[in-house]
Amino acid sequence: MRILLVSDWMTFAGGSEAYIVDLKQWLQDAGDEVHLLTCGTDGPAKADARAFGTDNTIAQAALQLFNPFAVARLRSVVREFRPDAALVSHFAFHLSPAILPALQRVPTIISVMDYKYVCPLGSKLLPDGTICRVPAGAVCRQGGCVRGLHWLRDQPRYALLRMALGRASRIVCPSRWMQGELSRNGVESDCIPLPVSGPTTGFARTPARHPTFVFVGRLSREKGVDLLLRAFGAVVRNHAGARLRVVGDGPLEAETHALAATLGLSSSVDFTGRLPRSGVEAMLADAWALVAPSTWAEPYGMVVAEAILCGVPVVATSTGGFAETVDPGVSGLLVPNGDRAGLERALDDVASGRAFPQHSIAGDATARLAERLRPDRHVQRLHSLITP
Repeated sequence: MRILLVSDWMTFAGGSEAYIVDLKQWLQDAGDEVHLLTCGTDGPAKADARAFGTDNTIAQAALQLFNPFAVARLRSVVREFRPDAALVSHFAFHLSPAILPALQRVPTIISVMDYKYVCPLGSKLLPDGTICRVPAGAVCRQGGCVRGLHWLRDQPRYALLRMALGRASRIVCPSRWMQGELSRNGVESDCIPLPVSGPTTGFARTPARHPTFVFVGRLSREKGVDLLLRAFGAVVRNHAGARLRVVGDGPLEAETHALAATLGLSSSVDFTGRLPRSGVEAMLADAWALVAPSTWAEPYGMVVAEAILCGVPVVATSTGGFAETVDPGVSGLLVPNGDRAGLERALDDVASGRAFPQHSIAGDATARLAERLRPDRHVQRLHSLITP
């Protein structure tokens, strides 16, 4: 089968982009012929075609309604590749809803892995940092999430996004949480958890002598890195030698470095920047826990599944997709989103040995998750949706 993968490509790429690259390989391993088209300011080396996208705010305001460059590139790819089916990942940031008519003769699955289709901010976070519980609409302007001109521009844009979703043969999402959020906004979907391959051959765990925590992700508001730094300050006061590694980059990188210095944590926190998968595994090899302190409700959170499959306990937030991966007390600890005191207690439980005294997860728990998230099972499910 010839399958076309289509996706926005964000400047600070994350788990969703990593999934698309992996999916191309998994589909090829299953015998499919796969072509990958990306759109953005950058793209992966494995992309077969790219369309123009920009982070310029003024240009984006127009291109998010209609990106003629993406439409022309996609039509060309469809003519040349002649796909039997297409899977479209992100298209709200760069590609625009205008690409869907170019796929009208191709059975198309839309994979929704973030909130941009149901939230103008893409995070479902209110200005005070709490999680928004209501569908998008006039409340977005009344609550101060978006200003008047932004809100007015979004009215035709979201009408186009809803029409685009309506053109799909099927819509899929990675968690039951996300499925519920979409349903509350009038979008019905199938839940298919994202697969994880597990650690590379040769990976071995050797926990460090002192409490060692790792954060992996984008340095942005919704990921809660500022909350983590403040909570980690309490850990350092109680556990000499405790360390935190912050792996990733993002729009708040400078602010995050400055906050660590202000809190007197410069000697206890290592900022590694963005690392390849092998580098992330190296950071996890001696970690006592991976910490995922997201303040938003994570749509899925691949980094948590990846850590568990490496045998690393997880401290994560309880509202969102993390809770569908973490088995409390078995593979990790869950704390309320945005709860600094709760995060401090969880980190101290790990650092003191009250939780996960061996600094590892039992092998059977890791094996159960690995079986549930096998890539070949994911591919089989996608094939069943393409050819029911």
